Amino acid sequence: MEDVSPILQALFRWGHIIAGITWIGLLYFFNWVNAPLQLVLSGDTKKAVNPELLPRALFWFRWGAAWTWLTGVLLLMLVFYHGGLATESGDFSPGALAMIAVTFLAVFVYDKLVGLAALKDMKTLFVVGLILVALLTFLFSSVGGFGYRSMNIHLGAAFGTAMAFNVWFRIWPAQQKIITCVKEGTPPDGDLVALAGTRSKHNTYMSIPLIWTMMNFHSVVPWASFPTSQTSFLGLTLMVAIGWWLCSMFYRQSAKVQGF
Repeated sequence: MEDVSPILQALFRWGHIIAGITWIGLLYFFNWVNAPLQLVLSGDTKKAVNPELLPRALFWFRWGAAWTWLTGVLLLMLVFYHGGLATESGDFSPGALAMIAVTFLAVFVYDKLVGLAALKDMKTLFVVGLILVALLTFLFSSVGGFGYRSMNIHLGAAFGTAMAFNVWFRIWPAQQKIITCVKEGTPPDGDLVALAGTRSKHNTYMSIPLIWTMMNFHSVVPWASFPTSQTSFLGLTLMVAIGWWLCSMFYRQSAKVQGF
């Protein structure tokens, strides 16, 4: 297995990057290009274009999400769990196992929380989200015994799982019904439009700090040398906040870009 592991890591990482580029590239297209464009298209144009364009784009979008998540989990298992990098001790304590479970089950907490009326406002969600990120990363260190690199990659796995869930169980089912309505010339359900748009926006916001966690697995920043329970979880939370602020800037810019 030791001889095969580097080969599998290389193959899984290759597939992970290809699928991730496909998924996130289309995510940014939908949110920063297509969403503003839809506001200026006439009903007849949407009826002619969207049923042909969107199913094709959504095919690559959803399967890019699926393969990004699958290859990411395989890499996590191979590099961190099999490779003994998940915890600073190299062992799987009950706390570590609990936090690994939280990593992949937190998506259901997210799904319930964002359905609350109080969290539909993005500024409120921003604050609540940062508090939850700080809590989660602190628990990764204090309960799970995760090191700095493991803390990064597990936060990324939590974001990626929520994003893939949104694609397959919220965005794609809603878009199927929306596109059918557009093709038939009937108004789509406003709640479905809002659901698909909101979850796609959430994915866009999560994608930028997700990329940080993937990149930072391979690098060192000043707070990485401090005890993780005291400093590193705050540094990682700060980078999530910066990522979300950058995303808001990109949204504002996308609304200003005009066609010829």
